[in-house]
Amino acid sequence: MLAGLKSNILNAVDNCPQTPMAILSINAGSSSLKFSIYPSNDQDVLNSVLKGEFQGLENGGSPTLEYTSKSQNTQCLLNIVDDDPYISALCQLKELISALTHIPSIKAISHRIVHGGSVYQKSVIANDEVLKDLACLNSLAPLHQAHNLKGVQVFMKAFPHLPQVLCFDTAYHSSIPSVETSLALPASLTEQNIRKYGFHGLSYQFIISTLKACSSRAHERVLMAHLGNGASLCAAVNGKSMATTMGFSTLDGLMMGTRVGTLDPGVMLYLLHKGYTPQKLETLLYCESGLLGVSTVSADMRNLRSNHSALSKKAIDLFTHRVVRESGAMIACMKGLDVIAFSGGIGEHDHLLRESVCHELTWLGIELDSSKNQNASPDKAFLISKHSSSVEVWVIPTDEGKIAAKLAYELLVNQQVSAQ
Repeated sequence: MLAGLKSNILNAVDNCPQTPMAILSINAGSSSLKFSIYPSNDQDVLNSVLKGEFQGLENGGSPTLEYTSKSQNTQCLLNIVDDDPYISALCQLKELISALTHIPSIKAISHRIVHGGSVYQKSVIANDEVLKDLACLNSLAPLHQAHNLKGVQVFMKAFPHLPQVLCFDTAYHSSIPSVETSLALPASLTEQNIRKYGFHGLSYQFIISTLKACSSRAHERVLMAHLGNGASLCAAVNGKSMATTMGFSTLDGLMMGTRVGTLDPGVMLYLLHKGYTPQKLETLLYCESGLLGVSTVSADMRNLRSNHSALSKKAIDLFTHRVVRESGAMIACMKGLDVIAFSGGIGEHDHLLRESVCHELTWLGIELDSSKNQNASPDKAFLISKHSSSVEVWVIPTDEGKIAAKLAYELLVNQQVSAQ
């Protein structure tokens, strides 16, 4: 098996670095399939030449495809060719790639996997044993893990000769010290790897690598805020994760779109005594809380901004407060702060949220440039603090797909070198 795998890797990477090649990066969700294609040269992964998303893949939905190629955006309905909408999406994706003559030859497929547990702290080539291990973690990330793995299985069948590289959100946080990852539970439980893991690692890797290219402070004390439907903070020193708000599962930490964030476990015990089943409790914590639960209107910050109801305002205020509150903990772990970087759907696009958070943190010496904050670029890293600010404040549009492609490329090249 190993000999065959090594042969596939060598054939995929090719011995000639001048040969155009690309990595197809996949992020499979419960009702969506995001994809990007990144060419590579003999040194690094380049910007995407095709990016898109299939939406509405849940049963009974009306699936659509939207993609961007050569700066042109196209939208269309999914061509249904199979009872499984993921299979239909894959078939249409293969047709799309074949029809676009500027796409380099795809030599590997990278997949975002939310949870790697304590075993998978580096990217790996997918096989049946690895997928079986990862399926055991489905309950720790029910909104993501099983769907991530289904995407891998579908692409393994469709592209049996291409390496499928699994890239883990938890891996970036392997540098967090044990005092931060340990939970105050009996040793008999913590010995079963019940501990804090942390997530959004691919996004944080992209943010920190971008900062290294545009800020001299990137190696100092950096607070990264990935704020979207899923939300977390990460404290990084010298580019390495030191602390993060998410924990054993993707529930902990900040309030999110539909997830509750940090919650007194006594509330869960109380609800269990009131007749909640574990399934009903899981639905409440993952799907019915957060911005949606507090506002009763929407999980989308844009909708809440335009709603103007008292409950919508309460949801926004609570979300902001939780970001500020948890920022204090992250800053304490680093013993100070030199850079804040906002990312994710809310972090990148909601200038009011950034303004509110920075206002509450002015005691750190933050001076925000209001004009820059309101006009931050949606396409590149953008400095929004004043030159006199003690802390740099950046908006960095994240690209988890590119980091996954980069990790896949590096793994395959390293495999090739070690095999020679």
